[in-house]
Amino acid sequence: MAQPGQPPRSVYQKVQRWLDASAPEDLERKRQEADTIFRRLGITFSVYTEGGDPERLIPFDVVPRIFGADEWSLLSSGAIQRVKAINAFIHDVYHDQEILKAGIVPTELVMQNDQFRPEMIGLDLPHNIYAHIIGIDMVRTGENDFYVLEDNARTPSGVAYMLENREVMMRLFPELFAGHRVAPVETYPAELRRTLRSIAPASATTPTIAVLTPGIYNSAYFEHAYIADEMSVELVEGQDLFVDKGHVFMRTPQGPRQVDVIYRRLDDDFLDPLAFRPDSALGVPGLMSAYRAGNVNIINAVGTGIADDKAIYIYMPEIIRFYLGEEPILNNVPTYDCRKDDERAYVLENLSDLVVKEVHGSGGYGMLVGPAATKDELDKFTNLIKAHPEAYIAQPTLSLSTCPTFVENGIAPRHVDLRPFILSGEDVRVVPGGLTRVALREGSLVVNSSQGGGTKDTWVLEA
Repeated sequence: MAQPGQPPRSVYQKVQRWLDASAPEDLERKRQEADTIFRRLGITFSVYTEGGDPERLIPFDVVPRIFGADEWSLLSSGAIQRVKAINAFIHDVYHDQEILKAGIVPTELVMQNDQFRPEMIGLDLPHNIYAHIIGIDMVRTGENDFYVLEDNARTPSGVAYMLENREVMMRLFPELFAGHRVAPVETYPAELRRTLRSIAPASATTPTIAVLTPGIYNSAYFEHAYIADEMSVELVEGQDLFVDKGHVFMRTPQGPRQVDVIYRRLDDDFLDPLAFRPDSALGVPGLMSAYRAGNVNIINAVGTGIADDKAIYIYMPEIIRFYLGEEPILNNVPTYDCRKDDERAYVLENLSDLVVKEVHGSGGYGMLVGPAATKDELDKFTNLIKAHPEAYIAQPTLSLSTCPTFVENGIAPRHVDLRPFILSGEDVRVVPGGLTRVALREGSLVVNSSQGGGTKDTWVLEA
C-alpha cells in the first residue's frame, strides 16, 4: 500500500481510512466469519505429505489488494503478449520446430523433456490454441516493475478461490465496495464457457462440455466441482466416459451423450491408459484416438507442459521476440541455469543469497530460499545441484512488494504475489482480478498455501 512513513498510494486511500476506522476486534470477527463461510462451502485443500487429516482452510485476509486501471492495463497487456507467445511456441514445437532449428531454444530441452508428447506432433487444433487457460505467477518490486515467476500452462488452479474471495468480501464489507468501482470477476465462468465453446470441433453445433476430475481425493476437487457447477456443465470422472467409433460419450440416465469439449483437471499421464500409463484407472481408454481424429477437444491441450517448465522459462523473452517480433512487456526474473558450468559455479558460490528451484517443482516444494536457509539446507542443496545440475535453476532474492495484511498484531505488511488468469479461444482475455497469495509469516517470501500462505481478494479499479 505504501512504504513505512509514506502516505498510501491513491488507490488505497479509501481503504486506509476504512482500516483507521475499524477496530481490530471487528476485523477479527469478520475474519472468523469468512472462515465459517469457507468451511461451510467446503473450500479446503489437501496436503498429501502430512499425516492425520490433511484437509485445511486456506487463510483468508480481509484487506483487499488493489490495482489501478493504468497499472492493470500494463499488466494485462504483458500477460496477453506472453500467452500469445506461449501458444505459438507450443504449436511450433509440435509442427515445424522453427525455434529449435534457429537455435533459440536448445533442442534437448524440448525433445528430452518429460512433458513433450510425441502423440501431439502434427496435430492441428482450433485457432492453434494449446493453452486455453493460463495462470501467470508474478510479483512486483516497484511502482510498475512486474516480474513473471512462472507460467502455469497445464492445469492452473486457484480460480475458485478468486471467485469465492470476491463473494465473501462483498458479503462482509458491502460499504467498502460502495466506495470503489471494482471490476467484476464473477463473469469468469461465463467467459470460460464461451472460450470452451469456441474451440469445439466444427461438427458440434451445440457443444457439450464436461469437466474431467481425478475424483474427490484430489487436492483441488472443490475447484473442479465449483467450476462445473458455475458453468452448468457436467463434472465427470474417467469411468463416466467411454469412446465408441472415434467419439467420446458420457453415461447419463437418459443414455449416452456425445462430449465435444473436455476441460481436464488431471495430468497427461492419466488421461488415456492406452496412450500413456496403462496402470491408470483415472482416464478414458481411447481418448487420444478420438482427440487426434478431431472429434473432441481437450483443454488444456495434451503436451502443454513443455511451456511451463522452468528451464524453458529462461528463454521466454527470446520466445516472445521470435514469434511476435516484440520486446517483452513483463520482465523475467534473472535466472541462472545450473546446466551451464559458469552459472552453476556462481550459484554454488552464492547459494546463501539466491532462491533455488527444481525445474519440475511446484507448490513451494523442492525450493531453497538462501537467505532463510540453515547450514544443513545449504549443504543439502549444494550436493543436489552438483549431482543433478540439469534439475535446478537459481534466481536472486527479489525485494517483493508488500500489501497491508490483518495479522495477530494488527495491520502489517506481508509479501504477496499474483496469479491473473488468461483465457484464449477466438480471442485472448485477462480476468480483471486474479488470485493474490500472501506470505502470512513475517519476512517470508513463500506464499504457497501448502507452505502456510493465504489469499486476498484482488481488486481492479475501473477508470
